[in-house]
Amino acid sequence: MTSILDRPRTASATDLFGTDEFRVDGNIKTSGQAKYTSDFAMPGMLWADFLPGTMAHAKIVSIDTAAARAMKGVHAVLTGRDIGDHYFGRRLCDWPVLSIDRVRFIGEFVAAVAAETPQIAQAAIAAITVEYEELPGLFDTEEALLPDAPVLHEHPEKYPFMFPKRPQHAHPNIQGYGNTTIGDVAAGFAQADRVFEHTFTTPRYHGGYLEPRAALVWIDDAGLVHIISTNKSPFSLREQFAVTTGLPQEKFVVHPSYIGGDFGAKGLSIEEFPCYYLAAATGRPVKFVRNYIDDIRSTNVRHASKITVRTGVSKEGKVIALHVNALFDGGAYAAGKVIPTILPGPETKFPYGIPNQSLERTAVYTNSVPGGFMRAPGDIQCVFAAESAMDLVARELGIEPLEFRMLNCAREGELDVEGHTYLAARGAEVLDVLKRESKWGTPLPAGKGRGVAFAVRHIGAGKTSLNLVLKPSGDLEVQTGTTEQGMGILTLLNRIVAADLGLDLGRIRVGRGGTDVVPFDPGVGASRTTHIVGGAVLDATRQLRADLEATACELAKLPAGALQLRGGAFVSADGKTSITWDAAAAKLAASRAGEPVIYTGTFDGQPHHGDPQYNNFNGYVVDVTVDRETGAFTIDDVFFCVDAGTIINPTAHRGQIDGGFVMGLGHAVTEELIVEEGRIANLTFADYKLPCQRDMPPLHVHILESDRGPGPFGARAVGEVNTSAFGPALANAVHAACGVRLTQLPITAERIYEALKRKQ
Repeated sequence: MTSILDRPRTASATDLFGTDEFRVDGNIKTSGQAKYTSDFAMPGMLWADFLPGTMAHAKIVSIDTAAARAMKGVHAVLTGRDIGDHYFGRRLCDWPVLSIDRVRFIGEFVAAVAAETPQIAQAAIAAITVEYEELPGLFDTEEALLPDAPVLHEHPEKYPFMFPKRPQHAHPNIQGYGNTTIGDVAAGFAQADRVFEHTFTTPRYHGGYLEPRAALVWIDDAGLVHIISTNKSPFSLREQFAVTTGLPQEKFVVHPSYIGGDFGAKGLSIEEFPCYYLAAATGRPVKFVRNYIDDIRSTNVRHASKITVRTGVSKEGKVIALHVNALFDGGAYAAGKVIPTILPGPETKFPYGIPNQSLERTAVYTNSVPGGFMRAPGDIQCVFAAESAMDLVARELGIEPLEFRMLNCAREGELDVEGHTYLAARGAEVLDVLKRESKWGTPLPAGKGRGVAFAVRHIGAGKTSLNLVLKPSGDLEVQTGTTEQGMGILTLLNRIVAADLGLDLGRIRVGRGGTDVVPFDPGVGASRTTHIVGGAVLDATRQLRADLEATACELAKLPAGALQLRGGAFVSADGKTSITWDAAAAKLAASRAGEPVIYTGTFDGQPHHGDPQYNNFNGYVVDVTVDRETGAFTIDDVFFCVDAGTIINPTAHRGQIDGGFVMGLGHAVTEELIVEEGRIANLTFADYKLPCQRDMPPLHVHILESDRGPGPFGARAVGEVNTSAFGPALANAVHAACGVRLTQLPITAERIYEALKRKQ
């Protein structure tokens, strides 16, 4: 069966996609007219503030709120006991709206205040006193799984789970577990000539988005709850509100706003829920805007990990068995995870044709900041481990690292770790380009090294819908519930419609609507937006095209099917009869007797188990210079290649590649949340170093474009493609330059220096 996404690219589409795009939201953003959540206000609005817990694990003996309640301008003070057993989360709702009887991490909200001004709210929070009884803390994932470890969640049966049934686990401190396997891994290791085992660790990372989280909540006279939020998944947030409060979904409306950066982290809402209870208690709108300290201290961050890679190889260098065992620090609550298995991302794929492989992952409760999703969730950790291990195995076998990867590279028709067959697998071409462009194999001076890392990432799937409205003038409007958080989705829709129908871009308006006026959309994330939202809009244009072609035939008094849309007009096969777009549109609109002409486009891009899949193969080569005396290093050159499919937004596409690289660079060399006994030591961006322009090394990008992909006109994903492989490429380059292997991120001069000292 032919998919709507298999529609060939027309000449007009080729011309359009080859030009830089005009951003649909560019003018209002650059002029300051775009409204972000913190820009919204309501008459009679109160300001919220929250009291963070100061202990990693403790019983709440008492909370004295009398002084805060007595303050002028304070309208409500709530504690967990006032609200009761109400929990929130993306799938597993285990995070209390306010702490009820104990705190499980430093920064967890213990009390909430609504007041006339932010200053009064802050003063009221300062007037609240809490008496704690400290409990033993768990800060190590392996210790948390010991038989006698304290149980952090004694009554998990209280927690709503947004799937039929939460799986049972071997230990009560396990948040989620999964073991994905193809082949017979045990037999593969038994057959291997050599077996290697290596262990790697990664820290927690913050998303580093420009806009802190914010929320505005109010309840109208009809009891309808209105929410403006930095959450990137409005329909999911509406569902979460229903589960948390026990009210039906129809009682909640999430209104659209622009999001100032997300990187995956803003799929979880936190303060929206206590703001709702404050609004209910006061009868007035309630607003809250986080500061960066609160944002870093008590929102979901990337999971820290400890990963062991076991690799079985033949004497010829073929990998015949691979087992990756990842232990993730999930923190105090699992609420930030959306995968049904409650793990920090979908299965990480490895770009090799390995007949026997397994990925075993466990997320564990500890008394630290909760883990959640962030750009390429799970891949940052697993790709660093796997690609570092591949280099170590290659060198131990005496095989050149890039050639070792080429020898084992997955080809079309081979299976990934989930059992899906690779479609259009161009990994070998990616490695060829990297080899050629980096001049791999040429000798380097002493102190310089060259490293390679190879990766593959899935293209996200899901179900979505949107509306396409035909105006009597012939102009079109796309109405979508998807969120614009900076990636250019509105521009993407504008260009897809223009290319498919042969219309001028200016005739197509793209707008967003609240959950009460637009069809369901699952929200931005998982590298799926181009694929599924693009598929939905093509479904809508297909319906519109069919009706307009039939209408044009009526106008021309020709039989059905005699005219087809070409170049923005309806033309007969011989070219002798033509009906303009505007004429057909006006006729169709008039036939609806004043009713709007609306087409609801839907798309289901959810794969079934074992279905062949397209993926993005990609890789890095990194050149580095290391000072053996100090451990200081300089990244001299970076080469990146990706199999990209069709590029619809050229400027945004390159922006996503550059941005993914910068995030990968930060994770590799500068970023690390330092957690000591559950307390984050570097709570500001003065101490948590995000890379800036001065940190950028030369980046050479090489794109393999094709029309084979699951998205519109053969598009693939790009948002999370290149974040993961830079770290291991750098680690491999450092090893090549000075002979020391770092198994921990980030890679710093201090760690290289210490490793050099140990080696000496």
